[in-house]
Amino acid sequence: MSAIEATTPTVRKTALNAVHREMAAKMVEFNGWEMPVEYPANGGIIAEHNAVRERAGIFDVSHMGDIRLEGQEALLAVQHITMNDAARLAIHQAQYSALLYPQGTFVDDVIVHRLAECDYLLVINAGTRGKDFQWVRDNSRHFDCFVENLSDAYTQIAIQGPQAIRVLQKLTDSELSSVKFYWLTRATVCGLHNVLVARTGYTGEDGFEIYIPSDEGTSAMVWNQLLDAGREFGVVACGLGARNTLRLEAKLPLYGHEISDTLNVWEAGLDRFCKLDKMEFIGRGALEEAKAEGVQRTLIGLEMVERGIARDGHKVFEQSGRQIGYVTSGSYAPFLKKSIALAYVPPQSAEIGKELQVEIRGQLVKARVVPTPFYKRAKKKA
Repeated sequence: MSAIEATTPTVRKTALNAVHREMAAKMVEFNGWEMPVEYPANGGIIAEHNAVRERAGIFDVSHMGDIRLEGQEALLAVQHITMNDAARLAIHQAQYSALLYPQGTFVDDVIVHRLAECDYLLVINAGTRGKDFQWVRDNSRHFDCFVENLSDAYTQIAIQGPQAIRVLQKLTDSELSSVKFYWLTRATVCGLHNVLVARTGYTGEDGFEIYIPSDEGTSAMVWNQLLDAGREFGVVACGLGARNTLRLEAKLPLYGHEISDTLNVWEAGLDRFCKLDKMEFIGRGALEEAKAEGVQRTLIGLEMVERGIARDGHKVFEQSGRQIGYVTSGSYAPFLKKSIALAYVPPQSAEIGKELQVEIRGQLVKARVVPTPFYKRAKKKA
């Protein structure tokens, strides 16, 4: 084996990889995983995006990681390593939170699920799996709890959109309307018992994420049954392309873009999820200092006024021509039918309605600061 071959990283595949290929998905490498970016037979990313907004779509999100903390002091460990207040969680409730470095910047953002009295599941991002598990394990050593990496134990499938509940209800014995947003249940799904079903997602829509055994046969069976159950509602399989544009319209942060190890909680505008009044947690001291000092940059929404699409890393300028910031995420927004972006700029440049400029292919293109999220679904009873 050559030195080059020995150091070439292995691209991982989910248990649904063969299914995606059978469906002629366009596959790409994403954070070390081979994943579908779109299914051309559906009509592309725009069609998949709008299917989720108007009907429903299903996503393979098995590349996400899972860390379980169980034991007498599991809550104390979770409280120590996350910024939200997990003590507020009832059994079968979930919350958005984050793991922080001592300087108040992000190790990763996470969803904390309380499975039982002393049993918690953290769902983490694909690109930070190894780092996150090491961080959680190292910073939980002094607590009486067991930390387990379950990242390869589950195939995780997301069913998202206004018709998601009707699709999944056809395949389960549980009454899904009784599961509130950011709550979870255990149910029989597609004949599989004790499946974790969480009413969460990353699209800005109502929907569910289910966790099933990660073997190929079981995963393919559930995936295909979901597609069959959703056929009458116009449900389609969706790739990472639509997942990204959907989360951007809803202003849901992506690690390495809106949040990172160089950005703190206040800059990212996630202060509503950070509870300084709970027990001591990693990063709290630095965040208290940063809050007292005030932020030097803040995350804003931009809508392009002139023709052009702002992309990640594009520079943002004042009308005077002075560079003031950069774009973290940008795209054409399929449902809104306009070009939008998120960007970091100084607070004095964040006024709604203020006109700025984005450098696109060497040209300064006009943009306007607009309220976020760009898209917010209408609240309806299940």
